[in-house]
Order: sequence, then C-alpha cells, then structure tokens
Amino acid sequence: MYENILFEKKDGVAYLTLNRPDQLNALNGAVLKELDDALAAIDGDAEIRVLVVRGAGEKALAAGADITEMQSMEAEAGMAFGAFGQKVFAKIEALRQPSIAMIPGFALGGGCELALACDIRIASEKARFGQPEVGLGITAGFGGTQRLPRLVGRGAASLLLFSGNMIDAAEALRIGLVDKIVPHDALAAEVSALAEGIARQARCAVQQTKRCIRHGLESGLESGLSYEAQAFGLCFSTKEQKDRMRAFVNRRR
Repeated sequence: MYENILFEKKDGVAYLTLNRPDQLNALNGAVLKELDDALAAIDGDAEIRVLVVRGAGEKALAAGADITEMQSMEAEAGMAFGAFGQKVFAKIEALRQPSIAMIPGFALGGGCELALACDIRIASEKARFGQPEVGLGITAGFGGTQRLPRLVGRGAASLLLFSGNMIDAAEALRIGLVDKIVPHDALAAEVSALAEGIARQARCAVQQTKRCIRHGLESGLESGLSYEAQAFGLCFSTKEQKDRMRAFVNRRR
C-alpha cells in the first residue's frame, strides 16, 4: 500500500515507520503524502488506541527533510513544502490517540520536528537532536520555531535554532526535549511496553485527557479547568467507566 512508510497494528497500537533507512529516513514529499494518508486512517480507526512513530534501522528517526529534493526549490515551492509538512505534523498533534516518538539515533531538522509533534518522546542513549536548518540557509519549516520554544522555553530553543548545533540525549532530557532515555538495545521493548500499557487504559479517558492537556496549554487555566470538568463528566457516560469502576469495587470486597 505504501512505498516509503510501513504501517502495522498490534494489540491496540499502531506502528508508523519511516522506511528509507539508506537515506536515514529523510522526509520528502512522497513520505509526507503517505504519512498524511496513514494518519487520516489512524484517526478514524476505533481499534487504534496509541500511535508509535519510528524510523527503520538503528540510526535515525529521521535525519531531516530531504535536501536533495529541496535544493532546487524556489520561494513558492519552498513555502508549499513547509506548509504541507506543518499540516501533516499538526495531524499527529491533533490525533484522538496519544502518540509516542521512538528515537534511536538522529532526530534532526524535520526529524526533530516530527518528534515534537508527538505527545511523548522516548530516546535511546545514542540519540542526537538538532535544528541545523540555518546552516543550509533556511529556517526550520515543519513547526520547529513554534513547538520547540513551547516545549523547552525560549532560551533553550533559540540556542538550538540559531546555532544549528546538535545535542545528545542527556542534554535533550535536561532541557525537556525528551521525556525518557533508555539503553539503546532496550528502546523498542520499552516503547512497545509503554504503548501497550496506555492502550490497556480506558479509551475515552485517555483521549479526553489528551484533549484536556492540549486545550489547557492553548488557553488559560480557568478555561482549561472548565474543559476538564466537562471531560470528567463525559467519561461517566461510557460503559467502560461503569465496568471498570464496578470491577474495582468488587475487587476490594
């Protein structure tokens, strides 16, 4: 079905894999188009409770956008390419299901921006991060200038975005760019265990929690609390809430 990505489902988890290992999973127009199609299918699939985004091979989530494709672009084509990348990554952020980025090695440029669009980032000890676009004469174009400051703060984001420097996993954890570092050989198992654990939780509760977090970050505390109260109440209308609370009470008797 796809030429540049792999898509599989297992135990309520969707695994979306960038499949260009010889190019370190570089993001070109064809990859983005396939991601766009796959994300639309994931969002509408009630069986999928969690998404894992990863790259083929051991070296990279994605080493960036495909420079070979970008080098001949003029301003109009560059703007369209950036806007489409933003649209695709915004789909990840807006999914009903929570998403986890699995980062074994390089997550540079568009690869870092892909990770930023996910809810959780788990990295190998060998992972490396950066926004090197300024060295190529361009800005970050797939959301890096917006999501990175919101995640790590203005200063830490500016340091990465202005310098083009690369940082290791430990520094990424220190500034809040990643949420957890695990041994390289344990990365796949750790991410799968986390995803499967989330998938076992109540679907409505997890999805409403994601919506609450996003709404609160995009609004103020008062609005966020009001939204949370509505989500809290909505969960009481589900069969899953009734079954889970009944089972909990019965276990305590």
